[in-house]
Amino acid sequence: MSSTAASGFVVFLLSVPVMQGQNWKVTYNPPETCVLKGSTVEISCTYRYPSRINGRDTAVEKTIWFTRVSGREPVDLRADSEYSGRVQYHCGKNSCTLTISDLRERDSAEYKFMFTTNQPGGSFAGEPGVPLSVTDPDLRVGVKPIVHQGYTKAELRCHSACRLPDHPSYIWYKKGQEIEAETASFTISFEWSDSFSCALKGREDFPSPPVCVNRQHCHRVLYTDRSICAFKGSSEEISCTYNSYESIKSAFWFSPGRSRRGRILPSLETLVKTPSMQVVFR
Repeated sequence: MSSTAASGFVVFLLSVPVMQGQNWKVTYNPPETCVLKGSTVEISCTYRYPSRINGRDTAVEKTIWFTRVSGREPVDLRADSEYSGRVQYHCGKNSCTLTISDLRERDSAEYKFMFTTNQPGGSFAGEPGVPLSVTDPDLRVGVKPIVHQGYTKAELRCHSACRLPDHPSYIWYKKGQEIEAETASFTISFEWSDSFSCALKGREDFPSPPVCVNRQHCHRVLYTDRSICAFKGSSEEISCTYNSYESIKSAFWFSPGRSRRGRILPSLETLVKTPSMQVVFR
């Protein structure tokens, strides 16, 4: 298989047969799946049809993948402007693979394959299709404290309900600071004030929510939204909840990127008493 873009991943799952008629059949691969934004996915199928009908040999004249219908006709993904430059078909005898690169959230849809033969009314679409969900990494941290003979450790595991790329590298954070760990799970010594979160390397903007080892009593911040898209000139509210192992004396919002350029958000102290703020995008 050809290599994908630097930021991309390729997803494969097991095949599951779908709708079949007498001598007509489409089998999809993969079945229902969820993949990461920016990655590449391959959806394959095999199909069959009667070799001869009413004394006439059957020949396949057209194969397409589609997600929508316009004027009662399926729209070939290769002709859909939403997929321009991102779709490829690799079709052989009785098989066809759809490749979509640089996946976007709006690519979430049910994908179907249809083939057309030289027989009267000889078009067949596999139903149901393949549901595809495109999302940001939905990571979670599982914590199992281990207290034994005077020392305290915890087993940490980073996992996701969405299928992740093969052999991913992870980044781990303790109280918001990166620590040396790249595997999905490991054991670490901790203090009761510690919180832990994880992220995929290359997808650091979408870490898991931080979790406390000691129930809810640790230093952590939970953001209501991890990603916000806003129009220039509009305003948007950013909010969070936070707690601490100790008494909180002050809190404020800041932008690390702006701070590095010497442009700290103004009036930070006015934000001390509230867990939310409003930003105007210019």
